[in-house]
Amino acid sequence: MNFTHRVAVAADIPAISALMARAIGALQGDFLTPAQVEASRAVMGLDTQLIADGTYLLVEADGRLAGCGGWSRRATLYGGDHSTALRDAALLDPVRDAARIRAMYTDPDFTRRGVGRLVLSVCEAAAREAGFARAEMMATLGGEPLYRACGYLPIERIETPGDVPVPMIRMGKDLN
Repeated sequence: MNFTHRVAVAADIPAISALMARAIGALQGDFLTPAQVEASRAVMGLDTQLIADGTYLLVEADGRLAGCGGWSRRATLYGGDHSTALRDAALLDPVRDAARIRAMYTDPDFTRRGVGRLVLSVCEAAAREAGFARAEMMATLGGEPLYRACGYLPIERIETPGDVPVPMIRMGKDLN
């Protein structure tokens, strides 16, 4: 399949949100209970700061949105616009901090075709160009196999706060 990528713009938000909802519902079920899948929606989703910063990508195939994801030079590690307690817009120092890989989602119709690897490679290259020597992310259990295959290693395992905790894994990679 021939994929293209481009930087997301505000007009893409409805399509991105729809893709994220589909991906969360369809791709987390093999790793989480139904209650955990629903609870994960409280901490997963679109952070429009990434679009405003010009660091959020869309991957398309024949005009159809196949996936999305981005990177950030801001302190927020994960979470969407609605998870305000997780947000920190402070700028990171590339000399001492790790860039953030953020909000990666693949449409269920396009899994295992290289969409995630494409997003990671473009984001890692951009973070390197911005002076970052390391990248970190908060991975879902469903994303962990891809990220390990791309060189990311677990740093710590956490559970999200709330009535139904959701397991997640902070992962990192040297970019040099």
